[in-house]
Amino acid sequence: MSGLEQLQARLHQDLVWLELPAKPWLPRQQSNGQPLLDVAVIGAGMAGMASCAALRMLGVDAHLFDRAAAGREGPWLSYARMQTLRSPKQLTGPALGLPALTFRAWYEAQFGLAAWQALEKIPRAQWMEYLVWYRQVLQLPVHNEHHLTAIAPEGDHLRLSLQTPGGPTTVYTRRLVLATGRDGLGGPYLPSLFRALPAHRCAHSADPIDFAALAGCRVGVIGGGASAMDNAAEALEAGAASVDLFIRRAQMPTINKGKGVSGPGNFIGYAGLPDIDKWQFSHYVNQQQVPPPRGSTLRVSCHANARFHLGSPVLACEAGATGLRLSTPRGHHELDFLICATGFHVDLAQRPELRDIADNIRLWRDAFQAPQADVELDGSPYLGSDFAFQEKHPGDQPWLGLIHCFNYPGVLSLGKITGDIPGISEGAQRLARALTAHLFVAHRQAMFEQLRDYAEPELLGDEWTDAAH
Repeated sequence: MSGLEQLQARLHQDLVWLELPAKPWLPRQQSNGQPLLDVAVIGAGMAGMASCAALRMLGVDAHLFDRAAAGREGPWLSYARMQTLRSPKQLTGPALGLPALTFRAWYEAQFGLAAWQALEKIPRAQWMEYLVWYRQVLQLPVHNEHHLTAIAPEGDHLRLSLQTPGGPTTVYTRRLVLATGRDGLGGPYLPSLFRALPAHRCAHSADPIDFAALAGCRVGVIGGGASAMDNAAEALEAGAASVDLFIRRAQMPTINKGKGVSGPGNFIGYAGLPDIDKWQFSHYVNQQQVPPPRGSTLRVSCHANARFHLGSPVLACEAGATGLRLSTPRGHHELDFLICATGFHVDLAQRPELRDIADNIRLWRDAFQAPQADVELDGSPYLGSDFAFQEKHPGDQPWLGLIHCFNYPGVLSLGKITGDIPGISEGAQRLARALTAHLFVAHRQAMFEQLRDYAEPELLGDEWTDAAH
């Protein structure tokens, strides 16, 4: 038996000892002649799988739907271009408290303890291999190449419209989880300055980019964060003639302030903070900015043809017959191609599945008077403690509470437990408990009938003799 087979046997035994997953307990029902799911989870990346697994451990029939092909869920094999993960290798990630489900257990089972001790950080593609194994070993039901296009109420549950390779289909579910990643409630942010540039001259860092085609080209990169470094390095390693990074700040941030309160206290306690404290925590980190990892930065600066332009916000960028002309306060630059590592923004109306309901969802700007403007925070959804959307106008669309936001824009409301590796298990288990409670309450009549109809005897009548006879 191989090391991985032994690990899988150990995980199976752990689950047996813990009596997990729990037996299904909700009544099986149909809607319009189709099965009614307990929970549909949109997105089968790390957050989606962790939440689905946590729900199934509690006996809830959860299914995953992802627009990507099998094995390509999440960003790891698409726009993530770092060589290794940024998180420390020892973090337990989506393991849900099960030692045999950690990346370390998976890695050591195949390569041994010495290899683990020698490993500095987790290679990005290898993390994806681990997630594929996670899906397989837990037997998670994933429906790939299913793209959610609309959400609508259907009585006391939801109707989902999805596009699949076989055409449009409809799924009915009691609850919906949006585990749709960093861009889950919006999309890549491209400043207006660059929107008119031709596609063959400009791309966002989250777009598919043919780096091989940039060999011999003069490449510009907007930004100084981790994504900027990763994309600059890819261009340099593909043979770009030069790469110029244009960074607004006069100095690069050097401290990742977010790590200052990372850990169980933050993961568990943040959601209970008053709104003003939540806003102050998140706004401060935004203002300080997160520096790129040291390794990612050195991956760029080791190239003699890489140039860092600090204090260089872009004032203008125009396309000409032979390339781009970009201007900053420090001069002009002739480029062949520009990569905008300008992040993501929350814009619910940008998502096809949310377009029809976006105006009814309560945002932080609707619920909280911020001390100063912060566009990213102002547009974040104002979530309930159960991760659910709230109505902008109470009573108008109460069914919005059936939709739970388990993606990055939920951070302001609930903390960093909705997408990042350090707190993902805490978030998934908290979400699963909240949905389980909702489902029990919603089906309390069926639960009472189950209680009333239960008839398995503890005593058979032959355990005693009545003294009166």
